[in-house]
Amino acid sequence: MITFESVLTRVSGLDAPRLEAWIAEGWVRPARQEGRLLFEEIDIARCRLILELHEELEVNEAAMPVVLRLLDQLHQTRRQLRRLAEALEQARGETGNDHG
Repeated sequence: MITFESVLTRVSGLDAPRLEAWIAEGWVRPARQEGRLLFEEIDIARCRLILELHEELEVNEAAMPVVLRLLDQLHQTRRQLRRLAEALEQARGETGNDHG
């Protein structure tokens, strides 16, 4: 797990008040353990994404929750499609049907 301080060193341009605000908004959801915030690699990637959306694509604070929700839905749909494709491949293998 990654500490709050490590996140700040790993994400260029991110400062403590901004990360605290993102956590308060629910845009980044670290685990809480013994009073400490602990992050995973996916949280680091999300911080970088939010920073890029804000600074490079100029997504404002009001639009950010909508954009993040849509991106989350897109990723969830991709995961579901991947699982479906894997299940179809497995079923195809079990029936011995190699027709494409």
